[in-house]
Amino acid sequence: MKLIVGLGNPGKDYENTRHNVGFSFLDYYLGTLNLSPKWQKKFDGLLFQTDLEGEKVIFLKPQTFMNLSGNSVIKVVNYYHIDINDILVISDDMDLIVGNFKLKANGSCGGHNGLRSIENSLQSSNYKRLKIGISKNSDGDTKDYVLGHFSKGDLDTLNSLYQVLCDVLHDYFSLPFGDLMSKYNKKNR
Repeated sequence: MKLIVGLGNPGKDYENTRHNVGFSFLDYYLGTLNLSPKWQKKFDGLLFQTDLEGEKVIFLKPQTFMNLSGNSVIKVVNYYHIDINDILVISDDMDLIVGNFKLKANGSCGGHNGLRSIENSLQSSNYKRLKIGISKNSDGDTKDYVLGHFSKGDLDTLNSLYQVLCDVLHDYFSLPFGDLMSKYNKKNR
C-alpha cells in the first residue's frame, strides 16, 4: 500500500496559493485518471483510496494546516500500517524555480514547516519527496510569499509541469525510486 500526501492549507482563502501546490497537483493528477474521487474526512485530512497499477494507494490532503501536517500523516500511517518506504510527500519548494521539480529519497525538511511536522511525527526523514518549485522572493516576508497567489504566467508554467509530473507519478508505481530519480531529475537541472 502506498501513501501519497499532497501538502497545503485547507479553505478557500488558500486555494491556488504557492504553499498549496501539493493539493493542486493531487487534484490535477486524479483528474487525469477520470476517477472523480470522493474525498472522505478522516484522520484530520481528506482521504481518497483507490487501486493503481495493481496496488492500493491512499491519497491524503492533511486539513490540519501546513505546520501540523504530520498529525494527519501519522494517523494514516498507523491505521493502515504503511511502511515509511511507501510514503511520497508532494510539497512546494522555494529553492526551485517555478516549472522545476526534484525527487528526493530522504533528507532534511530544508526549513519547510510541513515537512518538519511530518519528520517529527514519523520520527524519521526517510520518506520520499516530490518537491515542486515556487521560486524565491527574497524581497518580502517568506510567509506572505508562500501564501501568495501565482501570476498568470506561473500558473501556465505549472499546468505544463503538472503534465510531466503525471508521468513521474505514473512511473512511481512501477520503477524503483532510484531509477525514477535518475530518469526525471537529470532532465530537471
